This record gives sequence, structure tokens and C-alpha cells, in this order.
Amino acid sequence: MGRVTARRRVLRIRDGVPGHRSDTLAAEEPMEIRVGGRALTITMRTPGSDFDLAVGFLVSEGVVHGPDEVLGIRYCAGATADDGNTYNIVDVVLAPGVRLPDVSLERNFYTTSSCGLCGKASLDAVRTTQHWSVAGDDTEIDSEVLFTLPDRLRAAQRVFDSTGGLHAAGLFTTDGEMLCLREDVGRHNAVDKVVGHALQEGLLPLRGTVLMVSGRASFELVQKAAMAGIPVLAAVSAPSSLAVDLADETGMTLVGFLRGRSANVYTGAERLRAGAPVA
Repeated sequence: MGRVTARRRVLRIRDGVPGHRSDTLAAEEPMEIRVGGRALTITMRTPGSDFDLAVGFLVSEGVVHGPDEVLGIRYCAGATADDGNTYNIVDVVLAPGVRLPDVSLERNFYTTSSCGLCGKASLDAVRTTQHWSVAGDDTEIDSEVLFTLPDRLRAAQRVFDSTGGLHAAGLFTTDGEMLCLREDVGRHNAVDKVVGHALQEGLLPLRGTVLMVSGRASFELVQKAAMAGIPVLAAVSAPSSLAVDLADETGMTLVGFLRGRSANVYTGAERLRAGAPVA
């Protein structure tokens, strides 16, 4: 799978018996996002769908809202001493009139694969103004369809099968149809890649959809979903208290511990309806 995975020789111990074997690892490399040639952020990510990641990040920051606001995206050469291209620098060119993001001293735009909001100066700085409201979205989803989403997400994780080390984010219709799946070492990157794909396809706002994530539901994932106009966010693990607060504040349905036929619905329970099991 190219740069998405890497192979390493490891000492493997099974039942106390050591042996050497080759192991497949999820790749992790830094990627710098530039806007109009100006450095904006560096994130640690799994290479792949880099253009989706770049514009998805700009959606979550409230910079762009539609494909017509992005004139072009390209990899930048000159990343090495011999002007070679590492494919780790992406430059986004915005349309005339689109306001450039403000890079101030109050925010350190360095993100890691485990935390997409490190460096935010304050909680208020994170509560980016929404371009679309999800509070009035009358989307409903059958609980039986909801119960199928974790297995559908897992079945589509091709790279996870070989590495066991990637988060996934999947965008679904309320009928359970998968619209997009992205994997990454960073859960926030996986969501940005999904949102970036949707922007480039002209699908924003993502009304009537469900975002399913393979890990926990953090504040930043709720924020990113809200910025993309997604009314329902479901996770196989726990949400944080701040994630629940933000979901409640924005009118989003937040589901945690979605496993088998069990789930905790923390906010927006009115969007769930009971129904017959899905075949």
C-alpha cells in the first residue's frame, strides 16, 4: 500500500516462545498545510487522501465552506535540500475574496496524531462559528440501522486489517449506505479527510448523514462534525464531558459505546426511532 504502511522485523513472542517475523505498521509522517504559500499547520498523519485532509482542516477552521472557494491544491517541491518532493507539504490556493485564516501568536498550529487541538489558547478559541446549524436538521435514523454501522465501518477498514493501528471515520446515510471512509493514525485526521472529500464533491452541508468513528468521541470531533453540518455523530467508545456539552449546545445527536445492539445516547435522542431489525 505504498507509504500508507511500513514493514519492520520484530521479535514476536507467542506462548512464551520467541521468534522473528516481519510486521506491518501504519505509516506516520508530518504534513505541512499551507494556504497561498503561507504555512498554517503541521499535522502527523498517515499519508493518503492528503488533499482531502488539507481542505477538511480548513472546513473545521471555518475558512472554506464550498468547492468554489478552493481554486487549487498541490504538493510543494523543495521540501528537501536537493529540491526533492517528499509529498509532505500541501498548498491550498483559495478563491479571491475568501478570507485567509488568522495565524496569531495565541495559537500554535502544530497538531499530533493523538490531539488535533493542542495549542488552542482557550476553550473559546475552539468554538468556531458554525456556518450551518444542525439544530434544525430533522434527520431521523432507525436504531436498528445505527446498530449495523460499527460492523460496516470495520469491514471497510482495509489498512487496519494489516496493521491494527489506524482510526477510521465513515460517513453514512440514514439507510446505512457508506458514502465515504477514511483511515488515519489520527482520529481527527480521519474526520478531516471525510469532510474534505465531501467539500470537494460539493456535498456540504452534510445534512441527513451519520458520522461513525472507530474510537472515542472527543470535543474536536463534535466540533468538526458540527462545522460540516453533520447532525449525528456515533462512536464505538466513550465521549468526553466537553464533547457532550458541545453536542448539546449545537443540537447534535451524540451516541457513544455503540457496540452490538447497545448504545448510550447522550444528546439528541429525538432523532432515533425504533424499528425492525435490518437484514
